[in-house]
Amino acid sequence: MDLKQGRVFDGVDFSRAVLTDALAGDGEPYLFKNCDFTEAELWGASLAGARFESCVLEQTDFRRADLDGATFAGGGGLRTRFTDADLIDAAFTDVDLSAATFGGAVLTDVSFEGCRMIGTVLTGSRGTGFSVRRSNLTLANLGGCSLRGQEIQGVRFDDADLSGCDFTQATLTDCRLIGTKILRTIFTKADLRGADLGHPDDDKLRALSGAVISQTQAAQILAGRGITVV
Repeated sequence: MDLKQGRVFDGVDFSRAVLTDALAGDGEPYLFKNCDFTEAELWGASLAGARFESCVLEQTDFRRADLDGATFAGGGGLRTRFTDADLIDAAFTDVDLSAATFGGAVLTDVSFEGCRMIGTVLTGSRGTGFSVRRSNLTLANLGGCSLRGQEIQGVRFDDADLSGCDFTQATLTDCRLIGTKILRTIFTKADLRGADLGHPDDDKLRALSGAVISQTQAAQILAGRGITVV
């Protein structure tokens, strides 16, 4: 499939196509609108600065692709693979990334806004960190990721694995940490006053050492242990 002469594609069916060699890295960035990339192979493709608008990304293979500065708006699908891809300054807005894998990917200054990320695997990703807002990360695996100093708003971390994550000086607003695994997670000076901590057990409370919580949260924790605060 020869795509070297065009840069804008609207409504094209690329499903199951092998596109790695067809995508040249020179010239203006690609724009894909309403395209279907179901099970398409873009392994190692040159897609720096590309824009994907409302595209189907069901099991799309972006492994080792150059996606620096790429933007994804709307669309998405299950089990998209970004393993070992370069995603510096990439942005995902309102994208379904459920069960997507980012192991080994460079996520420096990547933003996830309004995304569905149920079961997404971010552990093993590289770079200086990413930001996430208004997203559902239920059952996601972020083991070892850094969210240090981030302003995290409207994120659901229910039953997610945050083991070894660094939330130092992060602020969590309108977030949920119910059933979250936080083994060796760092919360030093993290502001959790806007987070729903659920009913943390003793192990989880020890893991929250160094975090800032509200008086209301403290009273709820004590009440859960049969202690009445007056």
